[in-house]
Amino acid sequence: MQVHEIMTSGVECISPSASITEAAQQMKALDAGSVPVCGENNKLVGMITDRDIVIRCVADGLDTKTTSVSDAMSADIVFCRDNQDITEAVQTMEHHKIRRLVVIDDDKRLVGIVSLGDLAVKTNDESLCTEALEAVSC
Repeated sequence: MQVHEIMTSGVECISPSASITEAAQQMKALDAGSVPVCGENNKLVGMITDRDIVIRCVADGLDTKTTSVSDAMSADIVFCRDNQDITEAVQTMEHHKIRRLVVIDDDKRLVGIVSLGDLAVKTNDESLCTEALEAVSC
């Protein structure tokens, strides 16, 4: 089974030039703790998390209305490809201890996110899900 078969598609992203306030508002509207950052042609360039906002902006007293997402985002993103086998994606999640993995295509465009929940609901592979959850949670 490949990642594109179980991923959540239609993921919203934010521009690197958007303000931190805009990123926080988008996270609030989506009820999410992170948002992928995409440049031209929906190419993935980073990830902004609620923790990034607090640690890199609020704690340093930066103005969230004028500070851009690119100033606070994490540029080193762990990702998988949409045509990868699910077991490879799970190994990546386990290795990096992450519950959500950004999915890109061969042109590095954001096409989705795969989560532990996607694995549990869409794979019907209980041992794979248990293994992933244990590895990520420890």
